[in-house]
Amino acid sequence: MTVPSGRRERKKAATRQKIADTALRLFLERGYDAVGIRDVAAEADVAVTTLFSHFASKEALVFERDDDFEQRLTQAATGRAPHEPLIPALQREIQALVRHCTADSAAPIWRLIDESPALREYEESMRLRHAESLATAIAADPGLPQTTTACRTIARFVIDAYSLSREAADPEAAVDEIFRMIEAAWAVTCPTRRA
Repeated sequence: MTVPSGRRERKKAATRQKIADTALRLFLERGYDAVGIRDVAAEADVAVTTLFSHFASKEALVFERDDDFEQRLTQAATGRAPHEPLIPALQREIQALVRHCTADSAAPIWRLIDESPALREYEESMRLRHAESLATAIAADPGLPQTTTACRTIARFVIDAYSLSREAADPEAAVDEIFRMIEAAWAVTCPTRRA
């Protein structure tokens, strides 16, 4: 997450983090369905309207790093060094995200998500949105003249690599295996250049 520079921005970021931390603690203690928005707001000592100014929905409280995740992926595509291949840059980012999400401290959160149909549905819509953002970033790169379909397909593969690897017995090996397939698929779409 980017560090806010001004006092007001830092205060807003601290309030947002306090709300997210409080919500997660309550969800883990009581169960996702047993905790309401008003419970979170009261425990975090903020108004419900303040909570909603930071989070669009109850589900978003669990996925509070959603925007960060999306920015990191698009930055991996758009911020890579000139002539740096696309697929290895994306693989490094997915590897880092998988490492973060498979840490022992993340296990209770994933159990919470797996037990809630609302959270699983939200995660799926979030993944589709991330794939579209990544596809747009890839398509905007003038050095990667690909069709919209190719960009969208590779972006979906990358997002699915994250999900599949996170659930694998050996997540890092799974990332490597999946990205060999992604690299091969990408090579088929641009056989004359290494992207």
